[in-house]
Amino acid sequence: MEDDAGEQSSFVTGLIQNRAKEVGVAAFDLRSAALHLSQYIETSSSYQNTKTLLHFYDPTAIIVSPNKLAPDGMVGVSELIDRFYPSVRKVVMARGCFDDTKGAVMIKNLAAKEPSALSLDTYYKQYYLCLAAAAAIIKWIEAEKGVIVTNHSLSVTFNGSFDHMNIDATSVRNLEIIEPLHSALWGTSNKKRSLFHMLKTTKTIGGTRLLRANLLQPLKDIETINTRLDCLDELMSNEQLFFGLSQFLRKFPKETDRVLCHFCFKPKKVTSKVLDVDNAKKSQTLISSIILLKTALDALPLLAKVLKDAQSFLLANIYRSVCENEKYASIRKRIGEVIDEDVLHARVPFVARTQQCFAIKAGIDGLLDIARRSFCDTSEAVHNLANKYREELKLPNLKLPFNNRQGFYLSIPHKDIQGKLPSTFIQVVKHGNNIHCSTLELASLNVRNKSAAGECYIRTEICLEALVDAIREDVSVLTLLAEVLCLLDMIVNSFAHTISTKPVDRYTRPHFTENGPLAIDGGRHPILESIHNDFIPNNIFISEAANMVIVTGPNMSGKSTYLQQVCLIVILAQIGCYVPAHFSTIRVVDRIFTRMGTVDNLESNSSTFMTEMKETAFVMQNVSERSLIVMDELGRATSSSDGFAIAWSCCEHLLSLKAYTIFASHMENLSELATIYPNVKVLHFYVVIRNNRLDFKFQLKDGPRHVPHYGLLLAEVAGLPSTVIETARSITSRITEKEVKRMEINCLQYKQIQMLYHAAQRLICLKYSNQDEESIRHALQNLKESFIDGRI
Repeated sequence: MEDDAGEQSSFVTGLIQNRAKEVGVAAFDLRSAALHLSQYIETSSSYQNTKTLLHFYDPTAIIVSPNKLAPDGMVGVSELIDRFYPSVRKVVMARGCFDDTKGAVMIKNLAAKEPSALSLDTYYKQYYLCLAAAAAIIKWIEAEKGVIVTNHSLSVTFNGSFDHMNIDATSVRNLEIIEPLHSALWGTSNKKRSLFHMLKTTKTIGGTRLLRANLLQPLKDIETINTRLDCLDELMSNEQLFFGLSQFLRKFPKETDRVLCHFCFKPKKVTSKVLDVDNAKKSQTLISSIILLKTALDALPLLAKVLKDAQSFLLANIYRSVCENEKYASIRKRIGEVIDEDVLHARVPFVARTQQCFAIKAGIDGLLDIARRSFCDTSEAVHNLANKYREELKLPNLKLPFNNRQGFYLSIPHKDIQGKLPSTFIQVVKHGNNIHCSTLELASLNVRNKSAAGECYIRTEICLEALVDAIREDVSVLTLLAEVLCLLDMIVNSFAHTISTKPVDRYTRPHFTENGPLAIDGGRHPILESIHNDFIPNNIFISEAANMVIVTGPNMSGKSTYLQQVCLIVILAQIGCYVPAHFSTIRVVDRIFTRMGTVDNLESNSSTFMTEMKETAFVMQNVSERSLIVMDELGRATSSSDGFAIAWSCCEHLLSLKAYTIFASHMENLSELATIYPNVKVLHFYVVIRNNRLDFKFQLKDGPRHVPHYGLLLAEVAGLPSTVIETARSITSRITEKEVKRMEINCLQYKQIQMLYHAAQRLICLKYSNQDEESIRHALQNLKESFIDGRI
């Protein structure tokens, strides 16, 4: 595939839905020859799950059927694309192209794994929609790109999205995972404001794309996460291994992964039209792919040397599956029989052209040798012509640059030109301190040189046909090598590099449990701490017994930053990276939901409050027992009584679940929940009032704390008249007096239940602790005494 869109997405997706609210998604990655299939029930009338997947794939084209029928209350996927993705190419294919039977047969033939491993027979009956989408997408790609997908070359994953943590598109934006929320405000120099840009020190495009995919869909499997963390442990303790892998990865150009997967696609017709520009380009791409494959295979002995004594399972497994695999040596030997040993991958345009023309060993093809001679003669003639101009026109600094679009051209420093340029020179353009130009003689030689190079490419392609077919037989080992390179790039150049640039022990290894608490000691915001050196760390502890934390505090005290910080630490942990904390233990999260910020949504004609309610409804409809829910200021966009009622009832609903919830609010009345429900914990951000001014400490402390009239203090700073402030003070003091009395009554009424529940909380914490038997006995004795004395 000659498509090289740099770091842009290379996904094409197919979408289809039925009237039972089921959506089938097939996503084909042209870059890595992978097909991802998902089918799910769309629980949101605004298609939140589908939007999340589309945000993850970021497709260049979306294929839909013309059928606009949709379940009641839903607009249909075709309308959805028109409304929310107007800039993405939309392709409407006939309903007959979405054939699930053909899709199942295609996948059996194209999948790299054994068909039985995919459980296709059982999958086919249940998940026919994504197979139908796959049939349409493969048909379109083969027609659009003029290729045939090689049998048993595709990496196919079923239900890919839901084997990972699910983060909806709104939460991705709120948490600033990929882009900063206010990129226009911060400007291009502050790209580090997002987690992705902070970690983006990868060297290959494939590694960068894998990093983005991991951040949008972190892992859920504890074994896989710990395998990555074990690998990081070894890299952090073994400098020689870390630098050895860094050196090895430098040997690969940015687009290596795309080239290794090039062999999964076969052109529909092998043509020998010498003058066809498009075919010349295809030949050039193929030759450059073979040269790059040779360069990659040449570097494998270095990888074997570096990984020989590696202890971690991940690195040892790479050594066994790649370094000890004889197929790579076999491919390298085949290439060596046809390709010249001295040929290397080059990025400089003319050097690359020369390398490609001389890639095949001499004497294999007589016509190729003639074309090469012509190429050498024209190249020599061009340089002789440049020397002639230097001598005759007295231009000693005249240079002869080359680019792929116009070939050779002349570059003359402005200071060397006395008066006007001779009329021989044409296409004169000023470029900085130089003049770029050409001559008729040079243009003629350029045409002959390009034609000779084109002939070389075509003859080379014909010589390479047998070699390429032989390589295609082992295409699965090439896709494995591409995956390994991307994974090593992410772990070594991103994770290990980021940790190694921080002071010792600033980032630590997270620990995981199936049902334990979410505990972070001394956690810091990974993005903001790199901007502010004096960032104040804070803790969190949420368990099954205390699954809701209500965070209170004045405006600007740090509540939103704290909520974002907890989510980012969980995401970092679940991609297999160290986290910015003294210590952390995490219950694996399957979904992160966030409700932050208040903004009108003009796209869907929703006010601030309506947007808030839609986001909250999505959370309530999709929350599971292992979810992490983060809510910042719920209900403030409507009347105070209604807003408080909604916030209270949402909290009560979430308290009935096992999900972990962090709720930040200005409504101090919400802390009254803790007097009724023992599984609510109230925290506050510490603030000192000095001379009627708020001094923010950004420290989180236990319990509620009433900061008297902080809103009025801020209003006074903003310049409201003193008479207005005084009247407001008298009103709020009367309201507060009533609330304090009610809370005291609640505390007395529910004290016995609170004590029992707090005892249960401590017992659950001891259940997951790693202490020795004697320490646990001592803790149980203290708990018993505290309970009897009523001090718990």
